[in-house]
Amino acid sequence: MPKAFKQGLLLAALVILLDQASKFWLMGWFGVTGPDDRAPAVPVTGFFNLVAVWNKGVSFSLFSNHDGSGAWILSLVALVITGFMLVWLWRATGTLLMVGLAGVIGGAIGNVIDRVRFGAVFDFLFFYYQQYSWPAFNVADMGISVGVGLLLLDSLLDSRRKR
Repeated sequence: MPKAFKQGLLLAALVILLDQASKFWLMGWFGVTGPDDRAPAVPVTGFFNLVAVWNKGVSFSLFSNHDGSGAWILSLVALVITGFMLVWLWRATGTLLMVGLAGVIGGAIGNVIDRVRFGAVFDFLFFYYQQYSWPAFNVADMGISVGVGLLLLDSLLDSRRKR
């Protein structure tokens, strides 16, 4: 088994662990157990709140208007993509590529766990400035976003090396 693959799996597992632990802790703190529960936002700073938001879709709540099968379909799609990324991780040689893939894999699986358990993903970080805001997100979303950014950076650097 390639060293980068082992390291990538450990890093993906760390993302999953941090994601699920933060969700578990904050769901308990807010007193919510599922998508039907509501809780008031908790202001932390003048630009950041902790919130209890359930996303039944994907990023930015896209595809959230569905019957109960949507969570299963989204989970299946995420797992298929994760399978392809695991093959890519097996072949990965660079650290940047390995870390990027691990972030995306860990984040995708973290959100799949929520969809399977609750039918929706628990989001709790909410940033805003005056009337502008970013959709609420979680640790898994951070893993996916940072991972995609690292994959793009690796691709840019790799294309420059080949010139």
